[in-house]
Amino acid sequence: MKGRLLTPSWVLLHLVFLAAVVASGWLGWWQWERAHEAGGSFQNLGYALQWPLFGAFALFLWYQVARMANGTDGEEAAEPVMDPALSGDGDRSPAGGDSECTQPGAGDAADADSRGASGRPRRSPVPERAPSVTEEEDPQLAEYNRYLAELNAADSRRR
Repeated sequence: MKGRLLTPSWVLLHLVFLAAVVASGWLGWWQWERAHEAGGSFQNLGYALQWPLFGAFALFLWYQVARMANGTDGEEAAEPVMDPALSGDGDRSPAGGDSECTQPGAGDAADADSRGASGRPRRSPVPERAPSVTEEEDPQLAEYNRYLAELNAADSRRR
């Protein structure tokens, strides 16, 4: 994977980041010198302190981009943590054997399918559908749902 960072496009990207760091260092030095001249001001001093921060941010960004390109996220080595809401009752002790899934990765095949590559439970981006409400349970909600269905039907006919 390290060879991937030495391709021509990556070398160009490394040079761009290097140029950003060198330019921000030079601009910081220039503003520092301007602040100490006869016509210098606190604004120049402020810029002199800001430019090195921009260079440090460029270094941080370069590190993050290179780390992402190598596919080394620090999260892969971390042990997965089970969310008590996902594993059942939060009062149960994993050591007691009462919970359905006491260890990350344990469980049946369907449970394994719902886990990501790191072993942590994956959540669906779409929330689960709420249970339907009958007329007897909530008459106002049922009436509102009928009204929405009528609006949807009218909109569908118009198109």
